[in-house]
Amino acid sequence: MAELQVVVLAGGVGAARFLGGLVETKGNDSDITVISNTADDIRLFGLQVCPDLDSVMYGLGGVESSDRGWGRENETFNTLEELRAYKAEPEWFQLGDRDIATHLIRTQMLDAGYSLSQVTQALCKRWEIPATLIPMTNERVETHVVVDDPETDHVKAIHFQEWWVRYRASLPAREFLTIGADVAKPAPGVLGAIGSADVIILPPSNPVVSINPILNVPGIRQALRLANAPIVGVSPIIGGEVVRGMADKCLAAINVAATASGIAAYYGPRSGDGLLDAWIVDELDETSVKEISQLGIKTVATKTLMSEPGVSKKLAETVLELANQVTKAKDA
Repeated sequence: MAELQVVVLAGGVGAARFLGGLVETKGNDSDITVISNTADDIRLFGLQVCPDLDSVMYGLGGVESSDRGWGRENETFNTLEELRAYKAEPEWFQLGDRDIATHLIRTQMLDAGYSLSQVTQALCKRWEIPATLIPMTNERVETHVVVDDPETDHVKAIHFQEWWVRYRASLPAREFLTIGADVAKPAPGVLGAIGSADVIILPPSNPVVSINPILNVPGIRQALRLANAPIVGVSPIIGGEVVRGMADKCLAAINVAATASGIAAYYGPRSGDGLLDAWIVDELDETSVKEISQLGIKTVATKTLMSEPGVSKKLAETVLELANQVTKAKDA
């Protein structure tokens, strides 16, 4: 029997945790390709930092910090303390000593002329991750947030990381801009993976800053719309609340309700102009199943909070079973 070809669009901690369950569920019976958001990437202290790529790599490599949800386990911050003693900017971004080694290697390889795809492949070899990790593009794309400058009251755009980490999203976002996406190209392997997929998954990630940047790279949204594989998404909202981070503030900026049904409607049904064939909501949002189903999106409720052992695996099993149901219904 041929291996199941699974494609996951990934960004953030929720996606990394879901992928752990997906790998545990399928083991060697599937070929998993992860297309990662790179619009969070930023150059700091001369180092190229790729938060979402590293969250997936560290997570599947078994070395991600379980407490913070990002960076390395058993991390130290001696270098950061020295930088702050020198008053080096920015002081608001944390880089661990182990993590810095990854950024050093990445930056050296990029400066030597290797593409981000090639660098990512080389870094992943160390951890022997059970998936193929691909950046959405090899070109520079950054999410910027339009806010009111708290010091001058003027409108300005700042890098997403500054808005997210420094200000903790306390500055109301007027608009999110994916700078460079309009002229970027999908990284090698991205469109091919989507075209040959048996299942495509949108894990519980922030729709605005984790998934949208991937969709904004020309050719990717269209490839998803044309793919033969069912597209199944998992709501990042549980009981009307965000699990972690500040996705509700991102959604407010684009006038989308921070609810399971609000995000489902935002992605839209594939039978119309949207992306979703199926949608999974948490059991606390079971009352929204009927409303979402009426949009033309097959919807089920189950436990989605991946804070306990076994939940991510069970969630992945539910995603794959739902995808199978969609495929059978289509072929009937």
